[in-house]
Amino acid sequence: MYKILDKKILNPTVVQLWIEAPLVASKAKPGQFIILRVDQTGERIPLTVAGVDKTRGAVKIIYQVVGATTEKLSHKEAGEYLQDFVGPLGVATHLDGLKKVCIVGGGVGCAIALPIAEALHDMGADVTSIIGFRNKDLLILEDEFKACSNTLRVMTDDGSYGERGNVTAPLREMLEAGEKFDMIITIGPLIMMKFVVATAKPHGTPVTVSMNPIMIDGTGMCGGCRLTLHRNGERITKFACVDGPDFNGYEIDFDEAMSRGRMYGEFERHAHDATCNLFKGEVR
Repeated sequence: MYKILDKKILNPTVVQLWIEAPLVASKAKPGQFIILRVDQTGERIPLTVAGVDKTRGAVKIIYQVVGATTEKLSHKEAGEYLQDFVGPLGVATHLDGLKKVCIVGGGVGCAIALPIAEALHDMGADVTSIIGFRNKDLLILEDEFKACSNTLRVMTDDGSYGERGNVTAPLREMLEAGEKFDMIITIGPLIMMKFVVATAKPHGTPVTVSMNPIMIDGTGMCGGCRLTLHRNGERITKFACVDGPDFNGYEIDFDEAMSRGRMYGEFERHAHDATCNLFKGEVR
């Protein structure tokens, strides 16, 4: 059993937990993920490590309440326990040799981007961060990004906070002004990452994308995170959970990935609604 040390609500649908898991905390690196089960009858879900505290032996996870398991997880409180918390899994984000990097995060994907930005900052790299949200109410982790970024641009679709527009606008502005980055690392909705890649392509800037949004089982057995890569004229199949989650953005078939990602949307909505009904009227 794994104890929840503390809990923080970041916005109406996003929750942060610190989990006591010393062995995972001692090994986890930016970009890797864990698999958890809330209870004995629960499903396994992969969640990316959002931070570690080796002194406390704790791992931070940040998740959005979208399905049955994240709904159930959102009802857990500090002092309670999770059944399973396994990791770290996946290949850590490659950061060696990077001196000037642009981090582009969208929505809850910013939780995954943050430890990467922090690691680069600690390595002495020049970090530009662009984080985007639909509106001010959904903003998360601004102060944390300020602390580890040389430059921070905050975007909202409706202009209710920061600058109005999506994350590609400042990225395009900087690239067209001649800004050079060793790497752009982007994490967020698939459609956002697709357009970040398209924005960078005319300038030839390398782009790493995190494909954790399509992971389901997290072990490679379900096939749900199967990816088609286009490499040197060939179509190559990879799995986000065991071969990634990071990939060369120019190789990804985003349209195929988005189509597959929509397959389970209706099922997840029904499962989430059914789980919500279990907690209605519950007094905590």
